[in-house]
Amino acid sequence: MHTTTRLENFPISFFAMVMGLSGLTIAWEKAQHVFHADLHINPWLAGITTDVFLLLAATYGAKVVRYRSHVLNELHHPVKLNFFPAISISLLLLSIAFLPMNGAVSRPLWIFGASLHLIITLYVVNIWIHHEHFEVHHLNPAWFIPAVGNVLVPVAGVQLGYHEVSWFFFSIGLLFWIILLTIIFYRMLFHHPINDKLMPTLFILIAPPAVGFVAYLKLLGELDVFARILYFSGLFLTLLLFTQIGRFAKLRFFLSWWAYSFPIAAITIATLVMYEQKGSVFYLYTGSTLLLVLTVIVGLLIIRTGKAVYNHGICVPE
Repeated sequence: MHTTTRLENFPISFFAMVMGLSGLTIAWEKAQHVFHADLHINPWLAGITTDVFLLLAATYGAKVVRYRSHVLNELHHPVKLNFFPAISISLLLLSIAFLPMNGAVSRPLWIFGASLHLIITLYVVNIWIHHEHFEVHHLNPAWFIPAVGNVLVPVAGVQLGYHEVSWFFFSIGLLFWIILLTIIFYRMLFHHPINDKLMPTLFILIAPPAVGFVAYLKLLGELDVFARILYFSGLFLTLLLFTQIGRFAKLRFFLSWWAYSFPIAAITIATLVMYEQKGSVFYLYTGSTLLLVLTVIVGLLIIRTGKAVYNHGICVPE
């Protein structure tokens, strides 16, 4: 009789944890820049995030070696498939986190992350186009991660000197943001609600316009009409989801809770960037409040994840 192991059931969605920790690191770096203060915490935050990424990569690598068939099943799963790009996005986020500290570390992370993300995007979109088993209820905001995640590339890419390449990736992300946002809202309005396990992924709706705003400013260098549209779209979606906080608070803990972290980090960073552009105290207070919320959420997520791992609530058969 076959006995399952925890490694066999190690989920690819664990890499969302790195996205959240990276977002927290970058948000605190931006806050320190805005307040002209150096708390000397960024090397520690970046180091912890890197260690977590390496630990997850080594563990999932062991799963690839020992349970290849399970990994192949995840690569064709309509939901799990979309978390594989979290690996390449984690590399891009680490590149952004290390950029103010060490460009020699940031550059290879960016090159490898952007290259890997393009490969994964092509793979995932091909699967979408030629699928045989996807249904509309499989669709959820996690589908943004593969294709729309390309908008993240310019955030470090422009400063590293890859301007035209950054426009290429930004265009891909923007194209699929419009396409997938339309389909996802159609799915939510006219089909069964997203189940409890995936409901936290609704926060991913915030990330594309928030990250897109930061990336677009990097590419263009000034605040124009389209930049405002991106930012205020993200801000509205944040307000919309915060009005439903009671629903989210009742959910049982799943690893998908990490979907709260990076989108909130993205709108936090975008708001602090808006303060730099406009100088309005509204953005300063809003960004500071969001940073506090983000820090508390990530802290709670770390505690809940640790408890779930200890109590064998994660890495078990579904």
